[in-house]
Amino acid sequence: MENENIKHKASKGVIWSFFERFSVQITQFIITIIMARLLTPSDYGLIGMLSIFMSLSQVFIDGGFTNALIQCKNRSNKDFSTVFFINITISVVIYIILFCSAKYIASFYNQSQLTGIIRVYCLTLIIYSLIAVNKTILTIRLDYKTQTKISFTAAVISGCFGIFLAKNGFGVWALVFQAITMSVLNVILSFYFVHWFPSFIFSTTSFKKLFKFGSKLLIAQIIGAIYQNMYNLVIGKKFSSASLGFYTRAESFTNLVTSNISNILTRVSFPLLSELQDDNEILIRVYAKYMSISAFIMFPLSMYLCGSAKPIILFLLGNRWAECIILLQILCFSTLWQGIVSINLNLLNVKGRSDLVLKLEIIKKSIAFLILFISIVFQNLIILCLGLVLYSFIAFYLNTIYTKKLLNYGFNKQLKEIYPYLLLSLIVLCECLLVSYFIPSSLLALICSLLISLISYFGLAKLMNLYAYLEFEALIIKSVKKLRK
Repeated sequence: MENENIKHKASKGVIWSFFERFSVQITQFIITIIMARLLTPSDYGLIGMLSIFMSLSQVFIDGGFTNALIQCKNRSNKDFSTVFFINITISVVIYIILFCSAKYIASFYNQSQLTGIIRVYCLTLIIYSLIAVNKTILTIRLDYKTQTKISFTAAVISGCFGIFLAKNGFGVWALVFQAITMSVLNVILSFYFVHWFPSFIFSTTSFKKLFKFGSKLLIAQIIGAIYQNMYNLVIGKKFSSASLGFYTRAESFTNLVTSNISNILTRVSFPLLSELQDDNEILIRVYAKYMSISAFIMFPLSMYLCGSAKPIILFLLGNRWAECIILLQILCFSTLWQGIVSINLNLLNVKGRSDLVLKLEIIKKSIAFLILFISIVFQNLIILCLGLVLYSFIAFYLNTIYTKKLLNYGFNKQLKEIYPYLLLSLIVLCECLLVSYFIPSSLLALICSLLISLISYFGLAKLMNLYAYLEFEALIIKSVKKLRK
């Protein structure tokens, strides 16, 4: 009965989180496509130059405290309120630092207009800090239905406003005001739906308790954020803003698929696995299921995106974005293991071993920065992207070292679990490349490759009786029966 309850909560959480994430991301993706036809690669490159500062700021604001709240079993309103005031205070301090540093950042990139952009765009840091706790509460409850309502509504309204501004010649400022509008709407809707408001309490006891777990995550997240955005920094400095625009557009396509699914599985599995942290046997079983589901979804989507990169870019963005194609194809391989890597780290977090997460990040990112510095020597975007591919597999391997030590679930066992999905996905890649090569029409190539991929992938998965496929099939049958009733 307990296993059934866990399975039900997991399925429900994944489904609603999937809808929440993809309803927003697909909406934003469509809006981005429309705006990309109205704006230039340089406009997107200017916003891309801010990514490292925004990501690092967000990590400092969160400070690992929201994850600490999720992992902690005995939470009180005192804990929530304490985290709320920590987030607000840090966000204001960071905004002041960025406001004062804006001229220097603009000078570093040789882009004078960045000064004003930074001072306005970074207001979103303060605005989003107001609802960090509200979002955490919804995550703890596995209430992704409410998150769907909030995020989707904010994305649609702010997106329409952004398109309006882009059509009326606002250029890069259309992207800035779209981001501001979306953050404000998220705050209004979050407080309306969640009905949580902070008490005027700051507890040093709560701070110390949460900081003990969160501080190690904070350092790990800082290292990760620096690395993830270092490529934007390097490309923005060493290449042109247009080159950075091409890179960020290619990256956005891969993020739509892999990063979003990875985030869905990570945020759903973390609170659920946290409930099972004291039972290693059940923990591993549920963890293995999440890993299979991640591979079942992410591998074929990544390979479809890689194989169909040419028709996707040309049909959706137009010929002026053609330089994205090869970058997109390489980045698909760099994000292939992302879901597995994230779930591995989740397993360490739910066991309360944030010290191991930090140790891993230091080791992995030391290797990653070495690869990046070697790649920079060649002054070539393609080589930079290939370095990301190499690092992604190294990260997967290194993460499994501690899962083996803690739970005897290492690299070989995990690879055995996911290799059938990888094999089928490589078949999807070959099919898509052939279709893209022989069919000149981008739209027709996309339709044909999608149909062929779906039929072959699901057909072979059924033939092989793969666990994730059987779960998917059971879920579809169950949903159809409910609709008939």
